[in-house]
Amino acid sequence: MVTGFFIWVKQAAAILQKDIKVEFRTKYSLNSFLMFALTTLVLVSFSVGPYLLDEVVHSALIWIILFFSAMGGLARSFVKEQEKGTVYALKLSAVPETVYLGKFIYNLSLLFLVIIIVIPFYIFFLSPPVGNPGLLALVLFLGSLGLAAASTILAAIVSQANVKGNLLPVLAFPILLPLLTAAINGTRLALEGFPLGKAMAELQILISFFAIMFTVSLLLFNFVWET
Repeated sequence: MVTGFFIWVKQAAAILQKDIKVEFRTKYSLNSFLMFALTTLVLVSFSVGPYLLDEVVHSALIWIILFFSAMGGLARSFVKEQEKGTVYALKLSAVPETVYLGKFIYNLSLLFLVIIIVIPFYIFFLSPPVGNPGLLALVLFLGSLGLAAASTILAAIVSQANVKGNLLPVLAFPILLPLLTAAINGTRLALEGFPLGKAMAELQILISFFAIMFTVSLLLFNFVWET
């Protein structure tokens, strides 16, 4: 059992290291993330102009930007393996579940990096009130976990399709709707300055969504990967 666990960790770490090296050479996913997020942010800032937005609108805009940025950046996490032919090497050298785990950690790292860059810019340009920064950080963290878990398995499914295109957002939106609803509500409560206890229902939904999606993805990934 212990040996098997260490094999999982070693293989997942190797896949993560490979993807990070490729990303540093091409910067395709990161650039897709940042270009969409920052362009959308600038357009929203110019559109709003001098008008003040309430916390509900700010919360929705934050997660709309993060959702579509993720769809653009994470869609190619498996497609690039198909295009380069490295998918066959991965199937021969790694347990399917470790492929999912390595890709999930890679996608989550990209999401965190984008959040660290985009959210300060959002606060600078649009000046939303941040009444409870700790709660905001927690909601962003938990929301990112669920977003990365769902996007990773869906990106693997999309990579098997004949027509890939913009299929990921179409598949992801109905699945991610509970997460997005809870994340938007939790972000609103954070912006309005509510204490942690007032957001427990939203936080529980975000934790449950991640736990269910991560577990189901691990159980189903072998079937998706070997199809």
